[in-house]
Amino acid sequence: MLRFFLHYGIHFLVPILIGTLLIKENKIKATLILLGAILIDIDHLIANPIFDSFRCSINYHPLHSYWAIGFYALLLFNKKTQIFGIGLLIHIIADLTDCCLIGINSN
Repeated sequence: MLRFFLHYGIHFLVPILIGTLLIKENKIKATLILLGAILIDIDHLIANPIFDSFRCSINYHPLHSYWAIGFYALLLFNKKTQIFGIGLLIHIIADLTDCCLIGINSN
């Protein structure tokens, strides 16, 4: 149960809190962008099986690969892409937390 609340809390509550409490301009737009980072889970559709509760997403799915994570980090350095990078990295932190809780080291 802890795993469920931490994983989905980071996916949904953290972006809402950051968007509403820390972003000064366009709070609703920023919050929606932060929440929209969940869309990178579309890469789960090419996995077999699509959902495995004991699979670590980090470096397993293409949009969760180390290369992709590096790209997300680079987004932080441009003012126009910064909010996207924050959202994507929050998503990765949620998935990394899940990996740690199931006891699987990312590859």
